[in-house]
Amino acid sequence: MSLSLKPSHLKRYRDILRLFFRYGRGDLVRAAELEEGLEEVALLPEAAARAEDLAADLEIMGPTFIKLGQLLSTRADLLPPPYIQSLTRLRDHVDPVPTELVLNVIEEELGVKLSRAFPDFDVKPLASASLGQVHRARLRDGREVVVKVQRPDVRRQVQDDMEALGEIATLLDRHTDLGRRVHLQGLLEEFRRSLFRELDYRQEAQHLLTIAENLKEFDRILVPRPMGDFSSTRVLTMDYIAGFKVSDLNPLARVELDGATLADQLFRAYLKQILVDGFLHADPHPGNVFVTEDGRIALLDLGMVVRLSPVLQNRLVTLILAIAEGRADEAAESLLDLSETKEGIDRGTLVRRLSELLGRFRDSQLKDLNMGRVLVEITRSSIDCGLRLPSEFSMVGQTLLKLDAVGRILAPEFNTKQAIRDNALTLLHRRLWREESLGGLFKTAVAFKEFAAQFPARAGRILDLVADNRLKLAIDAIDEQYLMQGLQKIANRITLGLILAASIIGAALLMRIETSFRLFGYPALAMLLFLGAAAGIALLAFHIVFRDDRSSGPPSDKGAP
Repeated sequence: MSLSLKPSHLKRYRDILRLFFRYGRGDLVRAAELEEGLEEVALLPEAAARAEDLAADLEIMGPTFIKLGQLLSTRADLLPPPYIQSLTRLRDHVDPVPTELVLNVIEEELGVKLSRAFPDFDVKPLASASLGQVHRARLRDGREVVVKVQRPDVRRQVQDDMEALGEIATLLDRHTDLGRRVHLQGLLEEFRRSLFRELDYRQEAQHLLTIAENLKEFDRILVPRPMGDFSSTRVLTMDYIAGFKVSDLNPLARVELDGATLADQLFRAYLKQILVDGFLHADPHPGNVFVTEDGRIALLDLGMVVRLSPVLQNRLVTLILAIAEGRADEAAESLLDLSETKEGIDRGTLVRRLSELLGRFRDSQLKDLNMGRVLVEITRSSIDCGLRLPSEFSMVGQTLLKLDAVGRILAPEFNTKQAIRDNALTLLHRRLWREESLGGLFKTAVAFKEFAAQFPARAGRILDLVADNRLKLAIDAIDEQYLMQGLQKIANRITLGLILAASIIGAALLMRIETSFRLFGYPALAMLLFLGAAAGIALLAFHIVFRDDRSSGPPSDKGAP
């Protein structure tokens, strides 16, 4: 793929090259790394400032690059901690769209006048982000709702930016060591799918329904319900939830709030999403978690989710339990199972680093250490030891890291390790029961019934054969006849080789005996032995080269002589 000469692409090439020149220097990246372990250390001022500058530059470049920065904040295997921290704090608050453009999008998507859908619509947005903005409104039946409206032309802008990024990623993958090692095209394709899912508000509406159903057992956790009749690809209408962000929780409100219960339910809810449901809300930062007026927790902005396969869930279970119990060897084995690479892994160094890491986790509480940080540090240690973990693992770590920040606000003394011990095994047991669907149980029951019905007759036939001494076992092992033929061929070749060698040696000795009978000027008997040995060697070589390949397989039973 060659670089495009479209003016919009040329501008993006220039912006991206500027980012590479400013932030691609390896010495600054290495200088920004934290020391081994989880202790917070002072960062180099220049490195910390440069990480903040990167977040600011991405904000200036628009929605695609803001979302790219947010995705990179989940990849602790690609960037050092200061950059992860700066990009995690990246929030896409931008100037709101003019009112008339917002109204046009709503009417175009819903196919009705705004006044017919929403008799009361607040044109001042509650929040304005790079992809859309949120307005408060009221339905005709009196229900309070919020309306999330996508920015006009944002999809076209994202599509154009993704084309430019794709051309650069292809170029880097072909011509740079970084591209070949990281496979930038694959990362970009993953980002493209995630971003276009986020641009389709119908998928976010489905996320709301799915997670609300999955978390319905937690009475202190609330997920807004979407209004299907008033939602489309670019408009999402959902319940209005009165409250305030967890990040705005002041000390006085914390005293009146049952923070320990909320933190416990929130942590159990996310463990259930990871270990049981395999469907995880991946962006629970304090700005997306609300405290409602009745003292519950509301989860907002469910555009970013992670889907976990059953295999990945199983391995995460063993890893999380090994971390909670401080068993470094088992944690290392779980990571090796998770790894997408199996060669060139320094297992000894991995176990040693995990032992140190889990030693610091032992007897720690949330105020000292958190599970999200442990998983992020495990990701970095794994990469250093040659492991390449799936991107879902890194995203789970970053999700728990954000969740820990929320938990720290709600209940600073909340014990993460104890919560894992108390809930992980129970949730795993529930998952095992959940995997046995009604159809699967019915199939198993039918198979068992057939086996039970046929067992007496089959057992009787076996006992009859044993009693008559007619029981035979057919074992598909080595073909003895073919093996003996091969050994005989080897013995014949060795014998013939010895005879030929003896002929050559005998001919050489006869050369020293003078006789009247000569051939080609040499003793005739010696020459005849030489010529016979040469003919035998040629014939043996012919059979080895041209006949052995054809007869390399076992002889067929049919047509055998």
